[in-house]
Amino acid sequence: MIQSHSYLMENDAEAFRLDIKTNRKAVLEEALWCGLNPGMRVLDAGCGPGKVTSILHKVIQPNGSILGIDYSTERIEYAIKNFSTGKTGIDFRIHDLRNPLKDVGLFDLIWVRFVLEYNRTEAIEIVHNLSDCLKPGGCLCLLDLDYNCLSHYELPQKMEKILLQAMSVVELANNFDPYVGRKLYSYLYDLGYENIRVNMKAHHLIYGKVKAPDLFNWTKKLEMASQKVSNAFKSYPGGQKKFFADFIKFFNDPRRFTYTPLILCKGLKPC
Repeated sequence: MIQSHSYLMENDAEAFRLDIKTNRKAVLEEALWCGLNPGMRVLDAGCGPGKVTSILHKVIQPNGSILGIDYSTERIEYAIKNFSTGKTGIDFRIHDLRNPLKDVGLFDLIWVRFVLEYNRTEAIEIVHNLSDCLKPGGCLCLLDLDYNCLSHYELPQKMEKILLQAMSVVELANNFDPYVGRKLYSYLYDLGYENIRVNMKAHHLIYGKVKAPDLFNWTKKLEMASQKVSNAFKSYPGGQKKFFADFIKFFNDPRRFTYTPLILCKGLKPC
């Protein structure tokens, strides 16, 4: 398997972070907008630890089936242990989406949520590989963030400047795309998909007293990202550790306002 770039958020607690941050109500709303229905055969591409896969599995019952695919052995093992043992119609498989999928058959609907942002240079290739596994007339659903982690008010100017500089380093060093959401429509358009629909909603909308899951999620995200590009913080007084401490202090301030838009894009594969 190709592993030319490491996953930006890779750490021992990543499966737990992904599980904790998953909002079941939001996933259900997004699944309904994407058109999941009972009886469908669905692919959850980049399924992580499987919690979202398990939510989608319930939506497509009775008689539906879902396959979750991820290139992390640890997260697939977590998914099998927690979400598929003893159940029918839900399975998990290790695979790098940057490679063509073989021997999986064709799907009625393919769900790709928070995957392309971590594969900046291979995003189009991944979409092509997934399209090959979709039935003619089937639905390809791309869901991802735009201006990811960058919208905060009132972030001190020196912190905002360093945050933007650090994100530019992360893009190159870790193959991360904080602006992939705005590109999803073009991916489907260029493949000739029909009846393309686009929606947008707030994924992060944080104001007032911060909730514990949001604090944990953002603390872990910033901790991992800033450690991997610590040199980007050299010009900040006190370096990476001081920036991290200052950001967490800012994030705990109930005056703070943070948001991130989620772009949802779906289209039908030409028959």
